[in-house]
Amino acid sequence: MIPEHILNRKGARSFNDLNPEVLDYLNAGKIETKNLTEWLKVDQLKLLKLVLSETGNSEILVDCSEAIHQQKKPTANSNTKIIGQTMGSLIQEKSFYQKLRAHTSDVVRCWACWAESLHHDDLDLLLKAMQPYAADSHFGVREVVIFASKERMIHELDAAIGLLTPWTSSSDENLRRFAVESLRPVGVWVKKIEAFQKDPQRGTPLLKPLKSDPSKYVRDSVANWLNDASKSQPEWVVSLCKRWEKESDSKETQYILKRALRTIHKKAK
Repeated sequence: MIPEHILNRKGARSFNDLNPEVLDYLNAGKIETKNLTEWLKVDQLKLLKLVLSETGNSEILVDCSEAIHQQKKPTANSNTKIIGQTMGSLIQEKSFYQKLRAHTSDVVRCWACWAESLHHDDLDLLLKAMQPYAADSHFGVREVVIFASKERMIHELDAAIGLLTPWTSSSDENLRRFAVESLRPVGVWVKKIEAFQKDPQRGTPLLKPLKSDPSKYVRDSVANWLNDASKSQPEWVVSLCKRWEKESDSKETQYILKRALRTIHKKAK
């Protein structure tokens, strides 16, 4: 049993504030990280050794370790990617990834996401495989799945739009959010989509169904998508916002429009 004070903790604000007991549970894969501070402090090699031992795959530990140490500038993000991709290249068994996908540790689920992203050449199959990660309860996994799939979607942009459009009607706000966030024109720490920077109109099948979404999580992504587009195509964004304002007088739409136009309004001051 995990103690209540561990389960109900607030995430540490700094590395110095991180409870060593919490770190022990994180490195043992028994709890999820609460925030980025905790996530950055997980000893991924220690956790990996435990997970591989538990699943009977200890033989790949050396390969994963070598891949990590070969990096010029290793970071928590790059280690997650390297471990996942090394796993993905060495282990194909679906049962292994089913265990990892259901693991308590969000870090382990991130590895599984990177690994499974390597197993599908077809974009449709890739997105089906990524869907559980896009719907994951943990914020970190939901970000990693974007890193693991965005570049592939950019190469087949129209197909990606077509495949993700049905996700905008999902009852799961995480999937609705992924449909927009994963294809933001600029985004954060991901590759820019030049096609959307030149012609954001192509993204409207993903945006329009969500213009009055009940979830703030989704509305923020729609607004951020439009704000990204406003940096290269301000006229188009202004026109779209005027149209939406006429079509919907909901407070949800008003929230999106205000945030979508924030860069344009800032430049106008």
